[in-house]
Amino acid sequence: METKKRKTILEETIETIRSQLGSEMDSITVERAVIGLFFSGVRLSTGDGGICFTPVKEIPEAVCCPSSARAIPGAGKLTHQPVSYYLDEMDQNAPLKKALGIAVLNALSTSCWHRKTPKEYGFDLSIDPLEGAAIPEEAHVVVIGALVPYIKMLKARGKPFCILEKDARTLKADEMRYYVPPEHANEEISKADWLIITGTTLINDTLEDILDHCRSDANITLVGPTASMLPDAFFRRGVDSIGGITVTDPDKLLDTLIEAGSGYHFYGKSAERLVIRRYTVAIQ
Repeated sequence: METKKRKTILEETIETIRSQLGSEMDSITVERAVIGLFFSGVRLSTGDGGICFTPVKEIPEAVCCPSSARAIPGAGKLTHQPVSYYLDEMDQNAPLKKALGIAVLNALSTSCWHRKTPKEYGFDLSIDPLEGAAIPEEAHVVVIGALVPYIKMLKARGKPFCILEKDARTLKADEMRYYVPPEHANEEISKADWLIITGTTLINDTLEDILDHCRSDANITLVGPTASMLPDAFFRRGVDSIGGITVTDPDKLLDTLIEAGSGYHFYGKSAERLVIRRYTVAIQ
């Protein structure tokens, strides 16, 4: 008997957005798209914006013009496309297509929130998702990704923790003592009390596997602008909170991204931090 394949987080999120926006979604288009050095972003015909981390390291073809052309999704033809164009292209094994599709999902999620205030979760603006968090002294903390602010926070805490990162070169010399190689990742994840996970795991298709190895009682926070979307599918898999962003001025944000801007350049100017926290009753 064939086992039915479980939908991914992104697939479930697309379905939730379709159910909330209905036929209106068919008329929504991408009016502007930007692929920046650090982040890529879009502005929809609704006026809503969304961004996603640009997965430059996932594009081995990006070394010369002829090979790079295959990696760039429809350069010169990205504007005035229906959102379905971007969403349908997400499973083409092309990192930049997936990044733009996620940016569209983030923008569409904002459209959903504008139309209906959710009852299953709440929002906090302009704060960090771990602001005021009381991590128990004995907690085993795992950071997944080279998340500089949280690594600095945990180093200052003075307690043991570990870092899981695909590219160890992104870590500083004094951070290598916290580094755990990939072959021991699942072991560390399965015994973690607290996990801080980068949203870029959505791009490289590792998030579902990570969450499958987490303990049911682990405290899980997903962070980064990439994960700024409807949280239902994340919460069903045990995530407790998401630290993303809300775009306040889409065109100004895209202007910043096209000039190789990062969070340091857009927070408080064209975007604000957004924390999405699930309530104690889990979504079924």
